Amino acid sequence: MAAKHYAVQPRNTLNQINGYIAAKTIESVKRELGLVKIIKLAGNENTNGYSPHVTEVLKNSLEDISYYPDMNCTVLREKLAKLHKVDPEELVFGNGSFELISILAQTFLNEEDESIIMEPSFGWYKNVTLQMGAKIITVPLEHFKVNLESAKKHITDRTKIVWLCNPNNPTGTIVTEQELRHFLMDLPSNILLVLDEAYVDYVAETGYPNSIGLLREYDNVILLRTFSKAYGLASLRIGYGIANKQIINSLNKVRNPINTNALAQIAASASLEDQEFRAYVLENNKRGLELYYETLSELRLEYVPSNCNFILFNVGVDSEELAREYLKRGIIIRAGKEFGLATWVRISIGTYEENELVLNILKDLIGRRGI
Repeated sequence: MAAKHYAVQPRNTLNQINGYIAAKTIESVKRELGLVKIIKLAGNENTNGYSPHVTEVLKNSLEDISYYPDMNCTVLREKLAKLHKVDPEELVFGNGSFELISILAQTFLNEEDESIIMEPSFGWYKNVTLQMGAKIITVPLEHFKVNLESAKKHITDRTKIVWLCNPNNPTGTIVTEQELRHFLMDLPSNILLVLDEAYVDYVAETGYPNSIGLLREYDNVILLRTFSKAYGLASLRIGYGIANKQIINSLNKVRNPINTNALAQIAASASLEDQEFRAYVLENNKRGLELYYETLSELRLEYVPSNCNFILFNVGVDSEELAREYLKRGIIIRAGKEFGLATWVRISIGTYEENELVLNILKDLIGRRGI
């Protein structure tokens, strides 16, 4: 039967876009395989959960959900302004980093503009660039790291945005303060540098940029942060950006006025009050990475030291087949094919017990070498 023709067509630019590939959900895998318990380690979520303080605060807030949320995120805005020592008006809030990235593209990209994107990196940068009819200019990583000197060579008079995920997803590597400053010195002031710092809490490597300080020196930089990772609020969808007031004012012309719900604002604000839980999460991540490094070294598998809550490593076989083997055992991991890394996998750091389970299975599967 011939495919049905529809008269109503989307904008031409959408024909270039493939749908975003999200990690399988726990519920979908339960239904697909008939399993009761699933461990999801494919989306870089925090399997330690979130602060107990959040639970208590949310219980006392349910009576207010019949009202629209505070469009200004006043309480959270004031706390973050104090934490980062910035003006409250230098903050913008979004329904997670996904929405903020979309708003940035809608605000600053015209058709035929160019958007510089490192590869591999977070896939949503490409989607939003194409949505606006702009052109993607990719800069390959070198030894799994961003090379800003190489990125400079791709700047033209059409360049409008440079997207920099730091630390980078999916590799976990960082751009240092020295590298970033050297890049910014030569970056034309009419080009926006988007510093996506979703994983900044996990950085262990020395030399990471004082990105808040850079905002005082450069007017063409915006930082993106999220409560989805270390604070464990991924399902509530809340993130924020920090930039000068002119950039923020422009973003607010595009931003949906009511884009962050009340419970997300309350949970994020409560999370900031429990730094003990945050410290627990970061210590768990550190111990988990150390366990991976030790085991992968024993197995003689190549890995990339990580500054995030995930690790990328080379299993030496078809990573999609390995991911299927894990799925049979109720564990969701991310094959590297979508990143152009056919024999690599990216696995989120879970609880210590989850990490031990993953690595014990890996020893068994790699031992067979016939996956």
